[in-house]
Order: sequence, then structure tokens, then C-alpha cells
Amino acid sequence: MVKLRLKRCGRKQRAVYRIVAIDVRAQREGRDLRKVGFYDPINNKTSLNVPAILYFLERGAQPTGTVYDILKKAEVFKELQLMK
Repeated sequence: MVKLRLKRCGRKQRAVYRIVAIDVRAQREGRDLRKVGFYDPINNKTSLNVPAILYFLERGAQPTGTVYDILKKAEVFKELQLMK
């Protein structure tokens, strides 16, 4: 099963996260299937590859709680509903 979750990057005390599609059995820093976005909680910036995210969501990928909140704020789920 594939999940959309955060992968930690950056340095100490200055974390930034990549939003990745990854197999559930992989570690947090494990090999990802595809990078689909970027999230900086300190500066509150988000960059999303919406077509790639919709591709994985259509095929049953489950977002984690935090990624779900990020996608909801960016209104990705509205686009998913419009496609159906």
C-alpha cells in the first residue's frame, strides 16, 4: 500500500519536509516512489505537484494526518471531487 507522507530534510532546528509517495513498509527516510511536494513549517510555505498527488490518490494512496491537512488547505480534494 502506498501512503503520502512527510520526509524530513534540512538541518538541526531547521526542519523542512518533502511530501512523498512511499510504500508503507519503508522507513521515514527510506526510498520514496516519487516526490510530490514540499512543506516548510517555519516559513509556512507549501509547494505541491497537484497532478502527481491526484494520480496517487486516484489509485488508492492514503495521506497521513499532517499531509491530509496540508492537502485540504490547498483544496486538492475539491479537485479530486471535480475529476470524478
